[in-house]
Amino acid sequence: KSENKMAAAAERTIPTVEECVYTACYCEENIYKLCEWIRDNTSLIHEFYVVFISNAAQQVPLWMQKAGRQYGPGKPVVWDYHVILLHQREGQQTDVYDLDSMLPFPCNFSRYCTATFHSDEELRPQFHRKFRVVPATDYLMVFASDRSHMRVAGGWMSPPPEYPCISNDMSTMNLPMFIDMTPSTFVGEVLNLKTFRLRFRTPTVEEQALAPDPS
Repeated sequence: KSENKMAAAAERTIPTVEECVYTACYCEENIYKLCEWIRDNTSLIHEFYVVFISNAAQQVPLWMQKAGRQYGPGKPVVWDYHVILLHQREGQQTDVYDLDSMLPFPCNFSRYCTATFHSDEELRPQFHRKFRVVPATDYLMVFASDRSHMRVAGGWMSPPPEYPCISNDMSTMNLPMFIDMTPSTFVGEVLNLKTFRLRFRTPTVEEQALAPDPS
């Protein structure tokens, strides 16, 4: 019974996809709002990581995205960048929260990576994905956007969220720094697809046996 209660509590860590704050084409803010909810409603924010996906060319193919349905089955969307949220618990599988994916919410990390990224081997080098991994606590403190990247003459490329722009004492706009995949710059760590998958893979049975008992 205690295990069932723990499982139920874990399921309540995140709202359903329908309950999440969501604005199309503002994935960085959607994830920020999701992190806010986790911080304000749970004690688990330290287990979450925000991941920016981009590269030098700002052309990253992602499969199983809702926006890709218009191109037909099996076709990727090529984003300039994308943002997802990872939940990594000691000795357990990592979960992925992607509000723009057709995969479950959350989705098992291994399944998400295989379905969303395929492999770099089948892509030309300019399409290889890089990942800036930032602890959610840092993201909430540092991230800022004035949404200027979405402005065009006479309006917006896509309508912005109705709530005010996210800013802090340090900045009103640092989104480009999160998207920049130059190693050893700004917050977090920059990984390639191989090291990203290794960083968040499910521990082996032997590794789980050596993990400290959370109780």
